[in-house]
Amino acid sequence: MANLVYKRVSTDQQSTDRQNLVLDEAAGIEDPVVFEEQAGTSSRLHPLQRPKFGELLTYARPDDTVHISEMFRLVRGTGHILDVLDVLHRDRLALRIHDGAFSAMDLTARHPRTGELLSTVKFMVQTLAAAGALQRDLQRELTYDGLRAAEAKGNKGGRRPAVPADKTDAVRTAYLEGRSIAALARDHDVSRGAIRTAVADLLPEHTAADPGAPAPELPVTLDMPGKVADFLRAAELDDAERAALDQGVTVRRGQGYAPRVSATPAVHHQLLGHCQPLDGTQGAPAIPAQRKARREYENRVNALVADTLH
Repeated sequence: MANLVYKRVSTDQQSTDRQNLVLDEAAGIEDPVVFEEQAGTSSRLHPLQRPKFGELLTYARPDDTVHISEMFRLVRGTGHILDVLDVLHRDRLALRIHDGAFSAMDLTARHPRTGELLSTVKFMVQTLAAAGALQRDLQRELTYDGLRAAEAKGNKGGRRPAVPADKTDAVRTAYLEGRSIAALARDHDVSRGAIRTAVADLLPEHTAADPGAPAPELPVTLDMPGKVADFLRAAELDDAERAALDQGVTVRRGQGYAPRVSATPAVHHQLLGHCQPLDGTQGAPAIPAQRKARREYENRVNALVADTLH
């Protein structure tokens, strides 16, 4: 009876380090035969169409065990799970999930007399999937993907520091001498937004404003739900959007939190646009709590328009 280990990552910026930790070190699998998809194999591709999983099924023999670190490494939704379980049952293969929502379940349990896949297994899978367990695991993967992709582009997560008070005069002097905002941000290891804040009254749009032009948009402070902020931190944002998010002051809300984000109405609308996937996409139903958080933020952003009109 062979132990067949399946690994997959969704982007070429990811590594299998975490899966290795769960499967190679913690699980103690004896004589594993590893099948690892090419980096960037999307979770949207049906498991039965993935090259390495196909090789695994061809290699497998009855009573072998398939090992995966978490369910979302293999499947994306309820339909995928049930399709895979049918094939594993047909080939008399066991499935062992070592972490996540399904790790305590024997998903390939058979009736002792008939040998059929237990109907209770399918019921439990459907119930857990409907309750959002798989979607939460999948969202964790997508967030991880986004963070790794951002790091690969040189963007670090977390709140970026402002220009220290004792450095402000030096920053302003260097800017007046012709040093660029990007160069100053590198020099002081802060975001461009932090430099812009330090030299705001020296910027061309401030000092050379056309008297007949409409007044520039002023920053507006809104409390952004924590679930929205978590999603945006893994998204690709421009400098102004990233600076507004990273410089937000965290306000605790019961067991959660809400960054107090100051940005122009236009930037708030742009951030809101990035949150659209929280309402759900094809093959990835919305998580109710995340959808509610996005709509709360949408209501607050839309209120800015109403305030502007009055």
